[in-house]
Amino acid sequence: MALRLVFVRHGLSSFNKKGIVQGRTDDSYLTEEGYSQAKLTGKVLDDINFDAIYSSPLTRASETAKTIEKSLNKNYDINFDENLLEVNLEKWSGLTIEEIKNRYPDDYLNWKNDPENLTLKNKDNKNYQPIKDLYVQAKRFTDDIFLNFKNKEENSILIIAHNAILRCLILSLINKPKRGFRRIQLDNASISVININWDNDLVKAQIECINQTSHLGKNIPSNIGNSRIILVRHGETDWNMEGRFQGQIDIPLNENGKIQAKQASEYLKVIKFNKAYSSSMKRPFETAKIILNKADLKINKIADLSEISHGLWEGKLENEIREKWPKLLNDWHQRPEKVIMPEGESIRDVAKRAISSWENICSKQEDGDITLLVAHDAVNKTLICHILGLDCSNIWMIKQGNGGITVIDIFKNTEKDNIISSLNITSHLGGVLDPTAKGAL
Repeated sequence: MALRLVFVRHGLSSFNKKGIVQGRTDDSYLTEEGYSQAKLTGKVLDDINFDAIYSSPLTRASETAKTIEKSLNKNYDINFDENLLEVNLEKWSGLTIEEIKNRYPDDYLNWKNDPENLTLKNKDNKNYQPIKDLYVQAKRFTDDIFLNFKNKEENSILIIAHNAILRCLILSLINKPKRGFRRIQLDNASISVININWDNDLVKAQIECINQTSHLGKNIPSNIGNSRIILVRHGETDWNMEGRFQGQIDIPLNENGKIQAKQASEYLKVIKFNKAYSSSMKRPFETAKIILNKADLKINKIADLSEISHGLWEGKLENEIREKWPKLLNDWHQRPEKVIMPEGESIRDVAKRAISSWENICSKQEDGDITLLVAHDAVNKTLICHILGLDCSNIWMIKQGNGGITVIDIFKNTEKDNIISSLNITSHLGGVLDPTAKGAL
């Protein structure tokens, strides 16, 4: 990893508390609760040695940044960057949602359903597109960051800003998926992490986590859908630790994997699951049983959620595979959608069967359902790509740690996109950053 970007949304503001739209106005200030959230965020980030801090200059973000900085293990100069300003909503700023609905009903509907194509009038009565403009602003920020940090050793940068600009920053780093703006959630003072590597001049981003809120005493974000599915990757196996390709060889959990499952169970103990599904393989099924902690709930096994078949690669270390299939292994790392494993599957095969199973599960969701789903690295990555609006060729953009928790809010209205309310939360396994074994895929 060459560059770690740690994104933090500002703490609760006065406008957040009152349900007033903020946009680019600086009339909104950090509340007492917002300061408390910022202190908690600084405390949990203290273990990371940052090389720079950037913040929006707007008061609610700058005060969050200053409060966080005071809690860190050394003193930093905060760089206040106008490319981190919040979305410009012009006349909407300072209005409640109800006022916007009443005054601008058509525009508000577009804002909720298709924000990337929303067009508003600016103060000069000229048309502009706030989210498209924000994506341009986000690219200016990342271009400047990459220019400054590309050729350096491993660095970590802390970025404190606002809901919309942070969404645009995160989404622009993963190829700006269509309709992506409404597919993720960022709570006040939440932490999201993206790791950046370079292949010559090509930027390669991987989401380590999105919307981590456990440091705020809130393990799981509030439900914003009609029902919810909690997607978990199975706990660790000996082959994960050794870096062997497992695929469909039915390797059980090791002792650490069982501990990870227990830690996930403890983390989710306030959740009352009423449905449960698992891959038909041992490691996810055992993880699901441990998470449910002897609850009287049937775990439905689904064979189509089994891990990718690596064929002749199964049981082998990466260096063993490289000796016999160097080009194919390189293609797998660079263009996974082009590869069919020798006597195994392609990632498109996995995506087809996994998404079909996912859609079947979603079709059976009823209001208030909280469903546990435990599967595998490749399976979970294809599902998350699907939910984000990405093609399965982008699986390397998604991290799934052993015992990692992803929360998806499901809507009864099939025209609404499901939302990833948090992605790959591993704080129950130790700290902000994912501590799990790299494994092999």
